[in-house]
Amino acid sequence: MRILILVVYYLPSVMSSAKLIDDLAREFHDLGHEVVVAAPDNAVLQDFEVTVESGIKVVRVKTGEIKSASRWLRASREVLLSYMMWRKGKVFFLQNPSDIVIYYSPTIFFGSLVARLKRIYRCPSYLILRDIFPQWAVDTGLLRCGSLVHRFFEYKAKQNYDAATIIGVQTPANLQYFSERGLSQKYRLEVLYNWAAKTEKRQVSGEYRKRLGLEDKTVFFYGGNIGVAQDMDNILRLAESLQNEKNAFFLLVGEGSEVARLKSLMDAKDLTNIAIHPPVDQETYIEMLSEFDVGLVSLGRALRTQNFPGKILGYMDQAKPILASINPGNDLKGLLEKHDAGLVCQNGDDERFKMLAKRLLEDRELRMRLGRNARVMLEDCLSVRRAACQILSHVGQKP
Repeated sequence: MRILILVVYYLPSVMSSAKLIDDLAREFHDLGHEVVVAAPDNAVLQDFEVTVESGIKVVRVKTGEIKSASRWLRASREVLLSYMMWRKGKVFFLQNPSDIVIYYSPTIFFGSLVARLKRIYRCPSYLILRDIFPQWAVDTGLLRCGSLVHRFFEYKAKQNYDAATIIGVQTPANLQYFSERGLSQKYRLEVLYNWAAKTEKRQVSGEYRKRLGLEDKTVFFYGGNIGVAQDMDNILRLAESLQNEKNAFFLLVGEGSEVARLKSLMDAKDLTNIAIHPPVDQETYIEMLSEFDVGLVSLGRALRTQNFPGKILGYMDQAKPILASINPGNDLKGLLEKHDAGLVCQNGDDERFKMLAKRLLEDRELRMRLGRNARVMLEDCLSVRRAACQILSHVGQKP
């Protein structure tokens, strides 16, 4: 069976979705299927370029830069994503019909392309929905509810959902979100938890601790997007409250719309126990993560949609305890506590966030126990084989 996967970011991108989709594509390949991953790329010289990477056919279609563009330029380029992917990649898509189209959200702008490909291929489609936009943008104040821009994004989100034969949301709370809006009868919905491929335990070299001058520190590590929805001020407040704890350090690795503002704020507050490191490739990221002590998660408390950040999978794979400050009602709290894999509080409860951080800072045995349990949770509940088989079950395929 030929499987087509559409995603905005693919390797060597450092976005968590790139690794997530690569793990899934490799699993489909290992199960004996032909896998094609198609992604926009501003670096290719032709309309599209095709490579074979680890047995996976990767089609990079020429578009404008998305991730590092300004907010409105990025939005305009995403709006044109389906059009550009079809116009530039039409020859490839027509010559390589697929048995199922799998597409990943974010973005909400693959809907018209998927609908077109479904008609041409006469095949089902599966939407991996990890981001309920524009709702979170309304929650965080980026969009005004009912505005012209908001209504347009709502239309595109609906188009994205309508193109799906099945929608896999990431938590049970997301099912409730659709149910409350009277959409659970319109769409075929199921919970598809995030996943990761288990890696072999690494020999920790200490290279990055030494390079960054962190040999004597307990390092709270954050990797991934540094944007509005993550409420990174939450982590800055935590770092500020622990300035007197000489062995505590906060290392943020990634990029996003909030980086410049956060750096200015760190300078203004003269915070010396926190640093923002530029994004790195996947191999370097895992090397760095393997050396440090605690995996950080922050989600804005205004968010009404629930999120299971992809970065958690890397933390679990490297057996790191998780310290999370999240929005009310998020299913992540129950999952982590059930498996004793991390410490969780509600965003806005700064005193509890500080208290939990101090527990991890002072108790190495606690860190080790939670980390071991996080690794077991990944193996038992969040394996890539489970996710791949769940998706394939909808096209009558057995693993």
